[in-house]
Amino acid sequence: MKKLKIIIEKSCDYYDAYAENCAGINGAGETVEAAKADVLEGLKIFLETSKKIPPILAGDYEIEYVYDVQSFLKYYGKVLSKSGLEQITGINQKQLGHYANGNKKPRPVTVKKIEVSLKNFANELHQVSFCS
Repeated sequence: MKKLKIIIEKSCDYYDAYAENCAGINGAGETVEAAKADVLEGLKIFLETSKKIPPILAGDYEIEYVYDVQSFLKYYGKVLSKSGLEQITGINQKQLGHYANGNKKPRPVTVKKIEVSLKNFANELHQVSFCS
């Protein structure tokens, strides 16, 4: 299935959201939730007003949100503690705090380590079942 990649990034005043692989779809907001809602509204308007629908939006497609590390840590920091993220990623809490606050930017190898660790954790959770 085709994927419309929506990039979510923290700027100095707000969160930007835009389609990486389809020009003309943009949004912003004071929170990640607001930026997501705004970019989806932008997508709706784009589809209603566009004279020619880009191939990525023709037929079925799914939306994939792509975060910078700071935006991800800020957004999911409500449900994933720094202690928990340290256990999952092997990166100490203080360093994760620097990334979340924008004081430091992780190197590409660290970004990949965080991503792989989180995906492995998600896959582990996906395999969980409970007996009654």
